Amino acid sequence: MDVKQLKYFRAIAMEGTISGAAKQLYMSQPSLSQQLHLLEKELDVQLFDRSSRRMILTEAGRVLNARAEQVLDFLNTTAVEVKEIHDGKKGTLSIGTIASAGVTLLPKFLRDYNNKYPNVKVQLFEGDTPRILDLLNTGIIQIGIVRTIFDPSLYERVDLPPDPLIVAMSPEWDIDQTSPSINIHELAGKPILLHRSHEAMFADYCQKFGFLPNILCLGDDIRTLLVLAHEGAGMALIPKSALGLVPSSTVQYKKIIKSQLMIKRSVIWMRERYVSTTARNFLNTVFSATEDLL
Repeated sequence: MDVKQLKYFRAIAMEGTISGAAKQLYMSQPSLSQQLHLLEKELDVQLFDRSSRRMILTEAGRVLNARAEQVLDFLNTTAVEVKEIHDGKKGTLSIGTIASAGVTLLPKFLRDYNNKYPNVKVQLFEGDTPRILDLLNTGIIQIGIVRTIFDPSLYERVDLPPDPLIVAMSPEWDIDQTSPSINIHELAGKPILLHRSHEAMFADYCQKFGFLPNILCLGDDIRTLLVLAHEGAGMALIPKSALGLVPSSTVQYKKIIKSQLMIKRSVIWMRERYVSTTARNFLNTVFSATEDLL
């Protein structure tokens, strides 16, 4: 007994006649009668009562009809699911991201992606760049968002637009509330709230201007730094993309005049490794979103 025989049997059961089923299946009546005969012979049961003009299911036939319906429905559903997975409409997308991108850029990417592919589940992993690279190398994730410190010979990449650091502060730290910008020298001696991954870059930059920064707090979550800035704990340096991430009517945001403090990040995936349709669809979403950010 195979799937084709079950389809033939179901057609006869639904039509009630060999002729009607044969017409539906686009096959000859003798061929369909032969298939039914072979099925009954294999099962050693009579599936239809042929005493009237219309073929009536026997008790054994009713049991097989119910099971055949379940099997054929399951196969059809499976075929649809496999095609949807192949088309990227279903499945699982595994992404790894550095923490700063996870709260600034990734939400927009995922929102746009989910609007197009609502039935794809997303597994999200966070960590620093070395951890994200390790997850990529071991195949745990398909796509990573990292700082641009990696071997380009191993990974394909899309560079995201540079994200300048800006200053977030409560009014008590705002020396000139009429100016939308601040000079780097104005940060000397002030308590600085900084994301851990930006510490070396910021310290090196301040030294070029002749001072060592007073880094009061290093954190792993930009939202926490913004809350601290709202409470007046210090002046937070955050990516411009995080502006307004934590609602506050008092926090002031200012760009740093002629600043070279830029965060460079890339979306990467392994070279010479199969890229699933779900991953390719996500990358296309990133391409579109990146154009909007430029």
